[in-house]
Amino acid sequence: MLYLFIKAALSGIVIAVASEVARRWPGIGALIVALPLVSVLAMIWLWRDSQEVERVAALSGTTFWFILPSLPMFLVIPWLLRSGVGFWAALALGCALTTLLYLGMIWLGPRFGLRL
Repeated sequence: MLYLFIKAALSGIVIAVASEVARRWPGIGALIVALPLVSVLAMIWLWRDSQEVERVAALSGTTFWFILPSLPMFLVIPWLLRSGVGFWAALALGCALTTLLYLGMIWLGPRFGLRL
């Protein structure tokens, strides 16, 4: 149980640091958020828990394919905000778009030989 708490606390610290930095320096905050810190932490935790090369490799490779459908969200949300759409609505629409694109990736990926 302590191990789970440590994993959650360290992962949460990354998010807290990114949001605090972004308040002062949005560009640096964006860089921190864009870094694959969550993915790297997940690979570290998975490796520590399983020591299975194939499992970590599968996580890493599949993560790449799921990053692609999330990218349009980072263009749609600022466009909506600058167009006068409220924050929560822009966020919801961006997340809805990402969800649809994830579903599309889950449906299309295997048809192109991707193991998701």
